[in-house]
Amino acid sequence: MLTVKTSSISNGDLNRGVFATKDIRKGELIHEAPVLPYPNEEHEHIEKTMIADYAFEYGANHTCILLGYGMLFNHSYEPNAIYEINFDNHTFDFYAYTDIKAGEEVFINYNGDVDNKDPLWFYEDYEEEKEEQ
Repeated sequence: MLTVKTSSISNGDLNRGVFATKDIRKGELIHEAPVLPYPNEEHEHIEKTMIADYAFEYGANHTCILLGYGMLFNHSYEPNAIYEINFDNHTFDFYAYTDIKAGEEVFINYNGDVDNKDPLWFYEDYEEEKEEQ
């Protein structure tokens, strides 16, 4: 159902994204990403690495890294997928928010809510770097 390929929207070092290999219907479960949680107070160590940009909030007291395709979905303010935290299974469950055609990249809103248009940390970091130059 999913594959990882080069993404035209990503400008990071790896330029990867998750793409549909078949048509996916709105509401369909796309992926269950296992969670690797750690206590929030340990996040200061993660902040020293590039993994920090891939961490997700996981309840009030934990942060987590997602396994599987979980960390490879790119951001859009008009996503075609959403995710729900499944604490019972220790997974982030990704669902099609709209119909997704085979070959399309699958996007989520990194803010968590589909309609949340708040600026993301990496856009803010980019603007700060531009101002410093």
